[in-house]
Amino acid sequence: MKAEQQFAASDFLIENANDHHKKYAERIAEMLEESARARGIGIARRSAEYIAKKMQEGKAIIAFHKPSGQLAGFTYIETWTHDKYVANSGLIVQPEFRGSNLGKRLKHASFALSRKKYPDARIFSITTSHAVMKMNTELGFSPVPFSELTTDKEFWDGCQSCRNYDILMRNDRKMCLCTGLMFDPEEKKKAFQKKMMRNKLVAVLTSVITLRRQRLSNGKLTVKPAMKKL
Repeated sequence: MKAEQQFAASDFLIENANDHHKKYAERIAEMLEESARARGIGIARRSAEYIAKKMQEGKAIIAFHKPSGQLAGFTYIETWTHDKYVANSGLIVQPEFRGSNLGKRLKHASFALSRKKYPDARIFSITTSHAVMKMNTELGFSPVPFSELTTDKEFWDGCQSCRNYDILMRNDRKMCLCTGLMFDPEEKKKAFQKKMMRNKLVAVLTSVITLRRQRLSNGKLTVKPAMKKL
């Protein structure tokens, strides 16, 4: 199959992974490792056992190329700090299916899963991938310093297998080559409420202005002349 081949959205099956998909865990772990090596970037390694666990917990999304039945992509979510934070991680698409918008669809599915399972949690991502940053931004994520991410030690320990881990530790976990991005549902809620109040005010003012114009045109509104100065 050629990399430049065009694919339709209907060519892919995207679904929540479960225990049935554990047989793909080892291959997914290899895909993540191969991708990091090919791009020459650091990435926290994930074992096949870890990926299988995410599948069993209902915290993963998997994609298949329907015509061939081939594994096409994968991503998973993880919770931290007593479910107050959700990390969207491990987004990977097989090389031959890149450029098909599959990565974006997986990202959207992962985001939807996070919002459904943990509606009040802050969703975050740390990445060196420009494509992932763009996808996150389209979903409403904003760049944040690492200090706003989870302080859960287990999360940061997961970075030990990344080749840039020494950079992270030298900067006291405040800076690395990755960019931190956050979706805060509370902030989005406040912004939405503010927008609704503004729209309501505009609607009221528009209604008042329209009513005054109608009365003027019907001669029902008398405009008092300005008082003369004595």
